[in-house]
Amino acid sequence: MSAADLKAKNRRVAIVIGTLFFAMIVLSFASVPLYRIFCQKTGYGGTPKIVAEGATHIVDRVFKVRFSANTHRDLPWHFRPLQHEIEVRAGESALAFYQVKNKSSQPLVGIATYNVTPEKAGKYFNKIDCFCFEEQTLPPGQVIDMPVQFFVDPEIVNDPRMAEIGTLTLSYTFFHAKDPNIPEILGLPTLRRTH
Repeated sequence: MSAADLKAKNRRVAIVIGTLFFAMIVLSFASVPLYRIFCQKTGYGGTPKIVAEGATHIVDRVFKVRFSANTHRDLPWHFRPLQHEIEVRAGESALAFYQVKNKSSQPLVGIATYNVTPEKAGKYFNKIDCFCFEEQTLPPGQVIDMPVQFFVDPEIVNDPRMAEIGTLTLSYTFFHAKDPNIPEILGLPTLRRTH
């Protein structure tokens, strides 16, 4: 093998290794958002699915849906559901409200995450409209009501693992949008700097 052939072979190997390295970096940054999208589409891990419209039919099985609200300790907001629980039939669209108040003397920006328990029911909980993953800016002392429109997929009645489930809990947690850990909290990629 000549020196020119060896040089060309080494260049091809370097290009392949560089391409693989670049692809691994891209996949590592994309894996968390892709996982979050997967969870939202499938309901995996108690993540409610986000859909564009309501169910096509309603069945007579009734579920209690409870509402929970939490606020991270670094965000001086008062956050609560305006109803403790409601009853809905599978497939029936429902509307619930949460209320948030900025208790500080300055404008603050918050962002909410959510989940459904029990986790195995998450894939049957569909949100049509909600305030999650969107920055909410509140001036000092402002109070706002935020709607959540949802339905329990009627297919839940065909799943034998759901036969004993009668109560679902929708939980939201608000975080300060300027929290340095917010990308990790929301499942977004972060660039780590080394000094």
